[in-house]
Amino acid sequence: MAVSPIIIFLLVYLVTSLVIGDFYKMPISVALLIASVWAAFSLKDRTITQRIEIFSKGAGSENVMYMIWIFILAGAFAAIAKSIGAVEATVSAALSVLPASLIVPGLFVATCFISMAIGSSVGTVVAITPLAVDMASSTGGNLPFYVAIVLGGAFFGDNLSFISDTTIAATRSQGCGMRQKFLANVWIVVPAALSALVLYCIVAPDIDMIEISHETSDWLIVPYLLVIILALAGINVTIVLLTGIISAIVMGLIYGFNLIDLFTIGGEGISSVGELIVITLLAAGMLGMIKTAGGIDFILKVVGRNIKSSRGAQMSIALLVGIVNLCTANNTVAIITVGSLAKKISTHYNVTPRKSASLLDTGSCIVQALIPYGAQTLMAASLAGISPVAPWPYLFYPQLLILFLIISIIVKDRRK
Repeated sequence: MAVSPIIIFLLVYLVTSLVIGDFYKMPISVALLIASVWAAFSLKDRTITQRIEIFSKGAGSENVMYMIWIFILAGAFAAIAKSIGAVEATVSAALSVLPASLIVPGLFVATCFISMAIGSSVGTVVAITPLAVDMASSTGGNLPFYVAIVLGGAFFGDNLSFISDTTIAATRSQGCGMRQKFLANVWIVVPAALSALVLYCIVAPDIDMIEISHETSDWLIVPYLLVIILALAGINVTIVLLTGIISAIVMGLIYGFNLIDLFTIGGEGISSVGELIVITLLAAGMLGMIKTAGGIDFILKVVGRNIKSSRGAQMSIALLVGIVNLCTANNTVAIITVGSLAKKISTHYNVTPRKSASLLDTGSCIVQALIPYGAQTLMAASLAGISPVAPWPYLFYPQLLILFLIISIIVKDRRK
């Protein structure tokens, strides 16, 4: 009963969408609302007021509020930058120097590099998705395919970066240094990224170049470049986005936009992420009730019951964090939730701390990249105007990451 809200959500959203044959017909927010109401009714020995309080505490947690701030700033920046022509100018510059055969792999490499520097998959998605959307439009490419490239590259950095929340949570919970975890991760992440890059190089020649018909000023690239440069410098994503908004407004004024009009556009951008904020609040509130009912503890106990070897322990750690991530739709929260149990498992079965930290981070990132209701996918889909499920067939990197994660478990790590 404790985990039944997850089952209700999956039945309402996935099954209904599959039966109808259209993932646009069943809004995720409605499915989450139904599951949340069920979670409230199934929570025993609590008054209605107490159940509402539990839901509200989960929805109003520090991590959730921080994510919502990013959504708000991202919506404003994306709208203003697009309205003044910053995205079009950036795409025009990129297409002028990149041959058709390098556009797709170049986008993937650039996204990997930026996400590695930022340490935030959400921040990377916000910065690069508008560029990918316009590239797809300008080259006649498949929009979900381009969005999938951005998502894959974003999770590359989220998994590997020294300043990523997931890296910090994984290393702290397992008691290892960030450099140690990085070295363990490289043997899983880099082969998957290189394999994905090869696939992108193979499909790239099929993309037709199309001339951009509109003229743009190179100076309009400034807000976008500023966001990337600050992100590469490791500045907090909220400061990066605030700076981007201010620079976009300044450039808009220089090129003849009215200040009130720019404010209006920014407000429309904030409104455009309203559904995304509602989904985040509903999912977090539902998780709070699942935790209170003992659902997360139940999942941890069931999965960790039949471990018999070091390889089994490693597989259990990856499965545990993946299942919890499936429930929470937040890879950092999943790592924090599973961290203490993963530490016990790794100590008992002689799994090195850096390997367990790597498994936690990689397992959570795989699930977070593949679920259609994760914050990163929802943000990318919102910016691109597509279904959150549309990029799934083209998520080569996280799909390959599953393969190389399994290989890393099978091949014994003899390094200390």
